[in-house]
Amino acid sequence: MTEHGRPSAPSLFDHAVEEIRATEFRDDLVVREITAPAGVAPFSLAVAADIRPEVDGVDSPYGTGRFILLHDPDEPSAWGGPWRIVCFAQAPLEPEIGTDALLADVAWSWLVDALDSRAAAYHSASGTATKTLSKGFGSLAEEGDGAQIELRASWTPSGSLSPHIEAWAELVCMLGGLPPGSEGIAVLGSHRSTRG
Repeated sequence: MTEHGRPSAPSLFDHAVEEIRATEFRDDLVVREITAPAGVAPFSLAVAADIRPEVDGVDSPYGTGRFILLHDPDEPSAWGGPWRIVCFAQAPLEPEIGTDALLADVAWSWLVDALDSRAAAYHSASGTATKTLSKGFGSLAEEGDGAQIELRASWTPSGSLSPHIEAWAELVCMLGGLPPGSEGIAVLGSHRSTRG
Protein backbone atom coordinates (compact mmCIF):
# COMPACT_ATOMS: atom_id res chain seq x y z
CA MET A 1 0.00 0.00 0.00
CA THR A 2 1.10 3.55 -0.62
CA GLU A 3 1.13 6.17 2.10
CA HIS A 4 -2.31 7.35 0.90
CA GLY A 5 -3.88 3.94 1.50
CA ARG A 6 -4.27 3.14 -2.21
CA PRO A 7 -2.91 -0.15 -3.58
CA SER A 8 0.55 0.13 -5.13
CA ALA A 9 1.08 -0.84 -8.77
CA PRO A 10 2.51 -4.30 -8.00
CA SER A 11 -0.44 -5.18 -5.74
CA LEU A 12 -2.93 -3.92 -8.37
CA PHE A 13 -1.22 -6.09 -10.95
CA ASP A 14 -1.02 -9.06 -8.57
CA HIS A 15 -4.77 -8.75 -7.99
CA ALA A 16 -5.36 -8.69 -11.76
CA VAL A 17 -3.19 -11.79 -12.21
CA GLU A 18 -5.16 -13.63 -9.52
CA GLU A 19 -8.41 -12.69 -11.26
CA ILE A 20 -7.18 -14.03 -14.60
CA ARG A 21 -5.80 -17.21 -13.05
CA ALA A 22 -9.17 -17.84 -11.40
CA THR A 23 -11.03 -17.71 -14.72
CA GLU A 24 -12.60 -21.02 -15.73
CA PHE A 25 -12.53 -22.10 -19.36
CA ARG A 26 -14.46 -24.70 -21.32
CA ASP A 27 -12.98 -28.20 -21.12
CA ASP A 28 -11.90 -28.37 -24.77
CA LEU A 29 -9.78 -25.22 -24.53
CA VAL A 30 -6.41 -25.74 -22.84
CA VAL A 31 -5.08 -22.48 -21.35
CA ARG A 32 -1.60 -22.11 -19.86
CA GLU A 33 0.69 -19.27 -18.80
CA ILE A 34 3.57 -18.46 -21.10
CA THR A 35 6.48 -16.03 -20.93
CA ALA A 36 5.25 -12.47 -21.37
CA PRO A 37 7.05 -10.19 -23.82
CA ALA A 38 9.76 -8.13 -22.15
CA GLY A 39 10.13 -4.37 -22.33
CA VAL A 40 6.57 -3.56 -23.42
CA ALA A 41 5.26 -2.54 -19.99
CA PRO A 42 6.52 -2.61 -16.39
CA PHE A 43 4.08 -5.44 -15.58
CA SER A 44 2.76 -8.12 -17.93
CA LEU A 45 1.14 -11.54 -17.97
CA ALA A 46 0.67 -13.78 -21.00
CA VAL A 47 -1.40 -16.91 -21.54
CA ALA A 48 -1.81 -19.23 -24.51
CA ALA A 49 -4.85 -21.27 -25.49
CA ASP A 50 -5.22 -24.26 -27.78
CA ILE A 51 -8.39 -25.99 -28.92
CA ARG A 52 -8.11 -29.69 -28.08
CA PRO A 53 -4.34 -29.85 -28.52
CA GLU A 54 -2.83 -33.19 -29.42
CA VAL A 55 0.34 -32.37 -27.46
CA ASP A 56 0.60 -29.90 -24.57
CA GLY A 57 2.57 -26.79 -25.44
CA VAL A 58 2.21 -27.29 -29.20
CA ASP A 59 -0.17 -25.14 -31.24
CA SER A 60 -3.39 -27.01 -31.94
CA PRO A 61 -4.36 -27.85 -35.52
CA TYR A 62 -7.87 -26.58 -34.69
CA GLY A 63 -7.03 -23.11 -33.38
CA THR A 64 -4.76 -21.25 -31.02
CA GLY A 65 -4.44 -17.88 -29.36
CA ARG A 66 -2.46 -15.63 -27.04
CA PHE A 67 -3.71 -13.11 -24.46
CA ILE A 68 -1.36 -10.52 -22.93
CA LEU A 69 -2.26 -8.20 -20.08
CA LEU A 70 -0.05 -5.13 -19.80
CA HIS A 71 0.05 -2.69 -16.89
CA ASP A 72 1.84 0.65 -16.77
CA PRO A 73 0.98 2.96 -13.84
CA ASP A 74 2.23 5.92 -15.93
CA GLU A 75 -0.78 5.44 -18.27
CA PRO A 76 0.76 5.72 -21.76
CA SER A 77 -1.21 8.24 -23.84
CA ALA A 78 -1.84 5.68 -26.61
CA TRP A 79 -3.53 3.39 -24.07
CA GLY A 80 -5.72 6.00 -22.40
CA GLY A 81 -5.33 4.21 -19.06
CA PRO A 82 -2.98 2.03 -16.98
CA TRP A 83 -4.01 -1.30 -18.60
CA ARG A 84 -3.84 -2.68 -22.12
CA ILE A 85 -4.85 -6.06 -23.50
CA VAL A 86 -3.20 -7.45 -26.62
CA CYS A 87 -4.58 -10.64 -28.11
CA PHE A 88 -4.07 -12.96 -31.03
CA ALA A 89 -6.22 -15.81 -32.35
CA GLN A 90 -5.86 -17.97 -35.43
CA ALA A 91 -7.44 -21.05 -36.94
CA PRO A 92 -7.23 -23.04 -40.16
CA LEU A 93 -10.19 -22.91 -42.55
CA GLU A 94 -11.60 -24.79 -45.46
CA PRO A 95 -10.21 -23.04 -48.59
CA GLU A 96 -13.71 -22.11 -49.81
CA ILE A 97 -14.41 -20.32 -46.51
CA GLY A 98 -11.08 -18.50 -46.76
CA THR A 99 -12.22 -16.79 -49.97
CA ASP A 100 -15.29 -15.24 -48.33
CA ALA A 101 -15.02 -11.47 -48.78
CA LEU A 102 -16.63 -10.81 -45.38
CA LEU A 103 -14.48 -13.24 -43.37
CA ALA A 104 -12.24 -10.57 -41.81
CA ASP A 105 -15.27 -8.48 -40.83
CA VAL A 106 -16.93 -11.50 -39.25
CA ALA A 107 -13.81 -12.35 -37.22
CA TRP A 108 -13.67 -8.80 -35.82
CA SER A 109 -17.40 -8.80 -35.07
CA TRP A 110 -17.03 -12.04 -33.09
CA LEU A 111 -14.52 -10.34 -30.80
CA VAL A 112 -16.69 -7.24 -30.34
CA ASP A 113 -19.80 -9.36 -29.76
CA ALA A 114 -17.97 -11.54 -27.21
CA LEU A 115 -16.82 -8.44 -25.28
CA ASP A 116 -20.25 -6.82 -25.44
CA SER A 117 -22.12 -9.97 -24.39
CA ARG A 118 -20.06 -10.02 -21.18
CA ALA A 119 -20.45 -6.28 -20.56
CA ALA A 120 -16.66 -5.96 -20.71
CA ALA A 121 -15.96 -2.23 -20.53
CA TYR A 122 -13.23 -1.07 -22.92
CA HIS A 123 -12.13 1.70 -25.25
CA SER A 124 -9.39 2.46 -27.80
CA ALA A 125 -9.80 -0.86 -29.59
CA SER A 126 -7.72 -1.58 -32.67
CA GLY A 127 -6.74 -4.62 -34.65
CA THR A 128 -6.29 -6.46 -37.90
CA ALA A 129 -7.91 -9.55 -39.35
CA THR A 130 -5.87 -11.42 -41.93
CA LYS A 131 -6.97 -14.30 -44.11
CA THR A 132 -4.35 -16.37 -45.88
CA LEU A 133 -4.80 -18.79 -48.78
CA SER A 134 -2.04 -21.25 -49.65
CA LYS A 135 -1.33 -23.91 -52.25
CA GLY A 136 1.36 -26.56 -51.96
CA PHE A 137 3.83 -27.37 -54.73
CA GLY A 138 6.48 -30.03 -55.21
CA SER A 139 6.76 -32.25 -52.16
CA LEU A 140 3.98 -30.21 -50.45
CA ALA A 141 1.51 -30.57 -53.34
CA GLU A 142 -0.25 -33.54 -51.73
CA GLU A 143 -1.19 -31.37 -48.73
CA GLY A 144 -3.56 -29.50 -51.05
CA ASP A 145 -4.92 -26.01 -50.65
CA GLY A 146 -5.09 -24.37 -47.25
CA ALA A 147 -6.54 -21.27 -45.62
CA GLN A 148 -6.20 -19.54 -42.29
CA ILE A 149 -7.79 -16.64 -40.41
CA GLU A 150 -5.79 -14.61 -37.92
CA LEU A 151 -7.01 -11.80 -35.69
CA ARG A 152 -4.71 -9.47 -33.76
CA ALA A 153 -6.35 -6.91 -31.50
CA SER A 154 -5.72 -4.63 -28.56
CA TRP A 155 -7.90 -2.52 -26.31
CA THR A 156 -7.89 -0.69 -23.00
CA PRO A 157 -10.04 -2.50 -20.41
CA SER A 158 -11.74 -1.04 -17.38
CA GLY A 159 -13.41 -2.79 -14.48
CA SER A 160 -13.11 -6.53 -13.98
CA LEU A 161 -10.68 -8.35 -16.26
CA SER A 162 -12.46 -11.72 -16.24
CA PRO A 163 -14.97 -10.73 -18.95
CA HIS A 164 -12.08 -9.74 -21.23
CA ILE A 165 -10.21 -13.03 -21.05
CA GLU A 166 -13.51 -14.93 -21.33
CA ALA A 167 -14.32 -12.99 -24.52
CA TRP A 168 -10.89 -13.77 -25.95
CA ALA A 169 -11.34 -17.48 -25.15
CA GLU A 170 -14.70 -17.43 -26.93
CA LEU A 171 -13.08 -15.80 -29.96
CA VAL A 172 -10.41 -18.52 -30.15
CA CYS A 173 -13.12 -21.20 -30.04
CA MET A 174 -15.36 -19.43 -32.57
CA LEU A 175 -12.51 -19.14 -35.07
CA GLY A 176 -11.77 -22.82 -34.51
CA GLY A 177 -15.38 -23.82 -35.24
CA LEU A 178 -16.59 -24.25 -31.65
CA PRO A 179 -19.40 -21.79 -30.91
CA PRO A 180 -20.64 -21.28 -27.32
CA GLY A 181 -22.45 -24.34 -25.97
CA SER A 182 -20.62 -26.80 -28.24
CA GLU A 183 -18.46 -28.43 -25.56
CA GLY A 184 -17.88 -32.09 -26.34
CA ILE A 185 -19.06 -31.76 -29.95
CA ALA A 186 -16.72 -32.64 -32.81
CA VAL A 187 -14.73 -29.69 -34.14
CA LEU A 188 -16.40 -28.28 -37.22
CA GLY A 189 -14.29 -28.73 -40.32
CA SER A 190 -11.99 -31.17 -38.54
CA HIS A 191 -10.63 -32.34 -41.91
CA ARG A 192 -9.21 -28.90 -42.54
CA SER A 193 -5.67 -28.55 -43.75
CA THR A 194 -3.31 -27.49 -40.98
CA ARG A 195 -1.25 -25.43 -43.42
CA GLY A 196 -1.67 -21.67 -43.22
